[in-house]
Amino acid sequence: MTSLLDPIIQSPRLPNYIRKLENVLREEQQKREAFYNTITEDEKAEFINGEVIMHSPVKLIHNSASGTLYRLLSAFVEKHNTGYVGHEKLMISLTRNDYEPDVCFWKKEKSAQFKPEQLQFPAPDFIAEVLSDSTEKVDRGVKFEDYAAHGVSEYWIIDAAKQTIEQYALDGDQYALARKLDNGTITSLAIPNFTIPVRALFDSNESARALRDLI
Repeated sequence: MTSLLDPIIQSPRLPNYIRKLENVLREEQQKREAFYNTITEDEKAEFINGEVIMHSPVKLIHNSASGTLYRLLSAFVEKHNTGYVGHEKLMISLTRNDYEPDVCFWKKEKSAQFKPEQLQFPAPDFIAEVLSDSTEKVDRGVKFEDYAAHGVSEYWIIDAAKQTIEQYALDGDQYALARKLDNGTITSLAIPNFTIPVRALFDSNESARALRDLI
């Protein structure tokens, strides 16, 4: 980051750049406040780098993968009373952007502070995003950087079409690929003892067996 900023820092135009950036952020904040005032519970929308991103309907394979992970993770978390699991419509508000991840998890020390009427939530400990044609660039781009910058310790990128899971773990303030799997089992790094078959996210019989094992 420092190397990228060095030419700007050394430039005699630095004060002008700072004023321009301040104006950009001020206008962006106004748009963000308008977003908060107009978004409804019926909409799946995110605020990313000053733009409101409305999400289109998802394919069945996307919905099945995210729904299955939510059910398996919820069953495990409820049994062990380890935190709270969110699915699709909970808004994560970070420093600059607001996201609605497909599946996310907060440890109990964080989720114990949540209120029943709460609409915005802090960075989770775990996030999973299921790729779609319209979201892959964001899931692998700004979200990948933003989640890491805000300390989300584990990030899964799920490709329902290719039936794979990429598991990323924080290495400093960036993600490193821990493993990419299309078979076998995957064990969470952020959620102790949560282990599921990879195939459970893509096969209903495997999902049913995994759920029985978890409960």
